[in-house]
Amino acid sequence: MAKILAVDDSQPIREMVTLTLKSGGHEIVTAVDGAEGLALFKKEKFDLVVTDINMPEMDGFTLIREIRALDNKIPVLALTTESEQTKRQSGQQAGVDGWIVKPFKPAQFLAIVKQILE
Repeated sequence: MAKILAVDDSQPIREMVTLTLKSGGHEIVTAVDGAEGLALFKKEKFDLVVTDINMPEMDGFTLIREIRALDNKIPVLALTTESEQTKRQSGQQAGVDGWIVKPFKPAQFLAIVKQILE
């Protein structure tokens, strides 16, 4: 079982991510924005971070860069409405390992998470 940090400013998305990942047997900790996510990341040990890109306080790109400065091995997935190639390139430059466009299919999301955690 993996411990996963899910960061998204949308409560329905946080709930959907939590339900989906729990159904896959994972432990989930959620944060409402990048600043809260970073604070949790500094306090606890996670196996994976799933983050939105467009959030108040601290966006996903900044969060990913901050996480990479602390740990460059932990896998990070972007879960976002952004599908443009320029955003994906910015994500790669920040250090993201995967890019999932919302809305997501739970089975597909779980398969990607499983693949990243292996």
